[in-house]
Amino acid sequence: MTSTVTETVKRSTEDRQIAEKKRLALSFLTEAWDSAAAEGVDPEIFSHAALFMALAELIEIYGEEAVAGLASSLPAKIRAFEFSVQRSVQ
Repeated sequence: MTSTVTETVKRSTEDRQIAEKKRLALSFLTEAWDSAAAEGVDPEIFSHAALFMALAELIEIYGEEAVAGLASSLPAKIRAFEFSVQRSVQ
């Protein structure tokens, strides 16, 4: 099935909007991370809290089975460095 130019442009616009929302969300998380660090919260503690919050929210949206499926794919992604980012500490 071929898509029309209009469908392609619409999909491209939607992709850009989603990418911008993801950048904004990451910016909010970075601010929260920096604030927590400034208050003396250890990175490991904040990481566990953030992971708990993310999983709880995903379960609320998609349910336990879907999130369990997502979680089972994490080891391979971690080993493939998909979550390895350089963070500058200020």
